[in-house]
Amino acid sequence: MNCRLLLLMVITGILAAAEPPAPGTVLWRLDPAVARSAVQLPAGAVWSDDGPDDSSCLRVALPAGTPGSLSVRFPIDLRPWRGSRIRLLCQARAEAVSKPAEPYNGVKCMLHWRSPGGGEQWHNENGVFGSFAWRQLSCTVAVDEAAGDGDITLGLQDSHGTVSFADVRIVAERVKPVRPEPVADAPPPFRGHDLPRLRGVMSANRFREEDFAELARWKVNLVRWQLTRNWGAANTDRDLPEYDRWLDGRLDELALALASAQRHGIRLVVDLHSPPGGRLPDGTMAMTLEKPYQDHFVLCWQRIATRFKGHPAIWAFDLINEPTQNRPSPAGVADWLGVQVQAARAVRAIDPDTAISITVDGWGGPDGFTWMTPVDVPRVIYQVHMYMPHVYTHQGVNSAMPDPLLAYPGAIGGRLVDRVALRAMLAPVREFQRAYNVHIYVGEFSAIRWAPGADRYLADCIDLFEEYGWDWSYHAFREWPGWSLEHADLPADKDRHVPATVETARAAVLKAWFAKNR
Repeated sequence: MNCRLLLLMVITGILAAAEPPAPGTVLWRLDPAVARSAVQLPAGAVWSDDGPDDSSCLRVALPAGTPGSLSVRFPIDLRPWRGSRIRLLCQARAEAVSKPAEPYNGVKCMLHWRSPGGGEQWHNENGVFGSFAWRQLSCTVAVDEAAGDGDITLGLQDSHGTVSFADVRIVAERVKPVRPEPVADAPPPFRGHDLPRLRGVMSANRFREEDFAELARWKVNLVRWQLTRNWGAANTDRDLPEYDRWLDGRLDELALALASAQRHGIRLVVDLHSPPGGRLPDGTMAMTLEKPYQDHFVLCWQRIATRFKGHPAIWAFDLINEPTQNRPSPAGVADWLGVQVQAARAVRAIDPDTAISITVDGWGGPDGFTWMTPVDVPRVIYQVHMYMPHVYTHQGVNSAMPDPLLAYPGAIGGRLVDRVALRAMLAPVREFQRAYNVHIYVGEFSAIRWAPGADRYLADCIDLFEEYGWDWSYHAFREWPGWSLEHADLPADKDRHVPATVETARAAVLKAWFAKNR
């Protein structure tokens, strides 16, 4: 019997059941007894019986100063979970694991696969290194409809030290819902405005009157105004009195921005970009795990709604920027969607009219709509962020610059990425929109200024947004030069930002659409 067949035998019988597995159901568990005979371990990896409660565990060790990586791969068949959201978990213990150059390396409990539609996929908890006693690692994974053979990797990457793994398993989190058929003669969905389209930009991180004057000259009619801080700095969002002092100052600035927007005929989306409690290294919002931050988040929205209720320049209250939750909420604490519903209902008790924007899990990406169903709150719109494929839109932003640079349209991740591919990436959002007759807002989309073909990428994205009737805001205006429409499309150099002396090709695409606004 071969290695793959032996390991696939440990999949639980629930997979053959007619009903979808309930959240938390164990779908797969690594059986050490099977794996010991099926997998040949490399030097430096051994099976041991010193796991939690004397259970079996896999120990991987690289001596200090040893370059490279050491890991063990276990095959897994992802076909039974296509279209589902699953969670990979394990118990891990580390001894002096060095900090890797990239946050996604270090200790690896990783699920990997490659599919014709989704390309290469790697998923693991980031920022795991150092020394710690047995604790849980986890990551949440969206399995695409073409996923097949994959593997779970346990070990170290770009670091040295010793790590042990036990109780490696996959549990069910969400199953794709059965959607109603679109209604042909459905009335127009709630949009929260009466304009043909809202087309605009993401704001800078400060208020300047001249910015609104310039946007008015561009004929922009929407700004997503971000209340943000702490990029690249120590996380002080856990200090609630200090957080409130920061928010008070930003709300005073928001009042100035709203007055300017009203003068220039621009509407604002109020985006609470930095929630109380901040985020964990894997991106999980602390308020989905700790109730004091969740309660404070709701209080923050009560403050915002009370102060700005009925302001004519506000289009929508944007509750959370890019919700992300990679570990389950404890009892008595709402998850990423539940906390949005709590805040939305608190806002509705104060302001019954202003639109509320709900954003999906997974950094707001299109895949999050695969499992989404509408919330029971009136006058809601739904937000998506479009940075797909991420390796193209963000090349060189938080990692080394690829050589050569990835170009659009072109082969990216082993597949052709063009307008047809972008349409497929946005399909979960479109299906959700049509099934439930709701309005979609693209809160962010972009491609870094040095990405070859960025203007074509933006043009194809906007063409699709417009075809589907979605409002949108480009990321970003005078925030960071890497995204700037006013900086030259120079060869890749993220440390050299040169103001454009002539209109950039990216700016020309956006301005042509802004010219259609009224």
